[in-house]
Amino acid sequence: MMTMVFAVDEINHNSSLLPGLKLGYRIMDSCDHIHTSLQAVFSLVSHSKHVIIDMGRGYRMRGVNMGGETGKTNILRTLKKRTTEVYGTMPHSRENNGNYRKKNVTEEKVDSSTRAENSPSCLADPTVPAVIGLASSSPTRAVAQTLGPFNLPLDDYSQYGIQEFSNQFRQQGGCLAFHLTIPKSPRATEIQELADRLQSSTAKVVVVFASEVQLLDLFLELAQRNATGIQWVASESWVAASLLTSPHFHPLLEGTLGFSFPGVRIPGLKEFLLNIRPSPKPGMEFVNMFWEKLFGCKLEFRGNRSKDSEADTDSELLEMEAVDSNSDVPNNSESLIKPIVGKTSIFNRSADENIKGANKKPVCTGSEDLRYTDSSYTDVSQVRISYNVYKAVYAIAHALHALLNCDSAEYNNGMCERHKTFTSRHLLHHLKTVNFINQFEEKVYFDSNGEPVPLYDIINWQKDSKSEIRFVKVGSYDGSAPLSQQLQINQSTVVWSKGESQVPVSQCTTPCPPGSRQARRPREPHCCFDCLPCADGEISNQTGSTECTKCPEYYWSDKDKVKCVAGVEEFLSFYDSMGIILVTLTLLGVILTTVITTVFHHFRSTPIVKANNSEISFLLLLSLKLCFLCSLVFIGQPSVWTCRVRQAAFGISFVLCLSCLLVKTIVVLLAFRANAPGSRALKLFGPSQQRTLILCTTAPQVCLCAGWLLSAPPFPFRNPTYQASTGKIVVECKEPWPPGFYLVLGYIGLLAFFCLLLAFLGRKLPDTFNEAKLITFSMLIFWAVWISFIPAYVSSPGKFTVAVEVFAILTSSFGLLLCIFVPKCYIILLRPEQNIKKGMTGKFAR
Repeated sequence: MMTMVFAVDEINHNSSLLPGLKLGYRIMDSCDHIHTSLQAVFSLVSHSKHVIIDMGRGYRMRGVNMGGETGKTNILRTLKKRTTEVYGTMPHSRENNGNYRKKNVTEEKVDSSTRAENSPSCLADPTVPAVIGLASSSPTRAVAQTLGPFNLPLDDYSQYGIQEFSNQFRQQGGCLAFHLTIPKSPRATEIQELADRLQSSTAKVVVVFASEVQLLDLFLELAQRNATGIQWVASESWVAASLLTSPHFHPLLEGTLGFSFPGVRIPGLKEFLLNIRPSPKPGMEFVNMFWEKLFGCKLEFRGNRSKDSEADTDSELLEMEAVDSNSDVPNNSESLIKPIVGKTSIFNRSADENIKGANKKPVCTGSEDLRYTDSSYTDVSQVRISYNVYKAVYAIAHALHALLNCDSAEYNNGMCERHKTFTSRHLLHHLKTVNFINQFEEKVYFDSNGEPVPLYDIINWQKDSKSEIRFVKVGSYDGSAPLSQQLQINQSTVVWSKGESQVPVSQCTTPCPPGSRQARRPREPHCCFDCLPCADGEISNQTGSTECTKCPEYYWSDKDKVKCVAGVEEFLSFYDSMGIILVTLTLLGVILTTVITTVFHHFRSTPIVKANNSEISFLLLLSLKLCFLCSLVFIGQPSVWTCRVRQAAFGISFVLCLSCLLVKTIVVLLAFRANAPGSRALKLFGPSQQRTLILCTTAPQVCLCAGWLLSAPPFPFRNPTYQASTGKIVVECKEPWPPGFYLVLGYIGLLAFFCLLLAFLGRKLPDTFNEAKLITFSMLIFWAVWISFIPAYVSSPGKFTVAVEVFAILTSSFGLLLCIFVPKCYIILLRPEQNIKKGMTGKFAR
């Protein structure tokens, strides 16, 4: 308050600013209540009559207030839009019962003798935007930018400015876990609920936009619970509140970080304050009450005796206001702490005790020296809020200077127009265009929103060597600088909660490690999520990834899901356990076929070999050997030639084998018919006819395979189909024309069917060694194998498809070899007595 008076007095003595005019002021008591403050503002702006303002020494200026509904609407809109900023900028703003409260400081041109009158002022309307503008809405933006580099999710936020702050902080990548509102008149249970919510939250950084009086009950509750480890971020309204720096709050509030208005030393302000003396003149009531409280005495003016009890009570209130108004630290005096947290207070005593105590006070002389007092009133080394008031007064003075054409030589020889009629709307227009540099080299101007350049100091609560809290500047915020240079903070000098030097971790959920992604929890803030591992074939190589990236084709994620690696190629290898087994069986089949061929060749002149057409038998053994050998083409990494040879070799070898069996079956049937009288069937189906039949039944398969390979040959293909389930790429032979394989297989089945049919018809032919029975049994095995092969082949994944086909080839080959040739070898080697013509015709005595 006194800073405003000082600024007005300084302007009045400045010949270059408003030459020929002098400013006055009116101070109205808001009683520390927001409703009273608003009533005072509206009382100034709601009148429309002209006001004659005495400028002193004969200079007069006619002014008019903004009247009617328009003025009310504008001021209401302004107050509603800037409620938070108005309260924060008043030099003596305080809060009680959850409401911000302010003394209504207005500036107007009135004669000093009329200060006590309630006449409206022509400057009443513009003063509100002036104070508002110097507050700016940038603290929320500054706080958001400050917390952004530390990646700190936030937790608590009061109701004022939450929308603006939320938007700004989310742009910085922050997360608001929740926000709490302190009620107007909080009950003990409500304070406990707030404390419980803060303690139970995983978020450990709390941003508070409130005043120290509003926070006092909550901080007392938290301190009583020893709730440490919370990093508090303070708004400018309580960042320098000495009320909260008592040792009782040290464990809770040490390391608090916040914003404060820049502190300066205003030349002449201290001397001005020290020269203030009590006076019975109108308008000095605040000074008189402050004086009585500060020196513990009672003022008595001639003819103006103050009431004792009223003086005591009013002086108690005044010091709380006056101390706050002249300091950059709200509620910084010891006298304010006592009524709130102390047990002996003037408000706690009875009226009789107050009157009795007042009667004992000495009489003030009025000449007491303020220099020997230790209070925030005289500590003006670094004023902060008062500096904003100082700039506001100068801003209005410069607006008036422009409005009254004080710089124009055409009017009154460089003097201001003293008789110009204007409204507060005109003054407001010039206030918006104010642009000047003050004595502290700070450029004062307003942007399009009516806000000044936001300038803030970043204050950190640190303990000194005496274990006392000191407000240490660790950075600054300048809204006029380029975006990347607006925030300047020295992180190495910041002391965090509990005196630690490391940035506190405040997270709802720890960021997901590489190899996983974030899955947001429903109905919770975006910083609360679950970590889900990436699916197979997907990776995330950054901490906190929200999505997993799919690997390129033929690549696969590693076991940690952090990088894509070339897919592991899978095929039926010679070195796999399955491949080794199949190769062993193949070699066993080839060796066994070779042994049987050797035995047959050695005993080729015996009746049992001759009776079964030795030429066809040797051709059958050759085809079986080819069937065994063709399975080797299926094993190993597919190549161009193996893909083309494997199916053709399999198809032709089995058709040749089945053709031989078909001829042998026909020969057996015709042999028994030849014994019938007059039968010439066997002579008509001689060796040449048998060879022709084998050639004719094999030729279609050869032509089919040749056409298939020429028109749509199979080729090696890396199949990623099973990569998702096995993580491997199957290297296989892709058949561009699938019907080709099924035609080959179908023709083999057709020959097998005829063989089975003919052999079944000759199974009961009278013979000691009926080969038709052996062929029937071998064909049953063949059909059983290949009927079961088809579903197994279709359903087997990857390399097992090839293994199923190889197994079918080997099984059917072993079935034919063992069923047809092993019984004959048994007779040849172990029952040679049956290997005679009589034994073959059944005439041999067993």
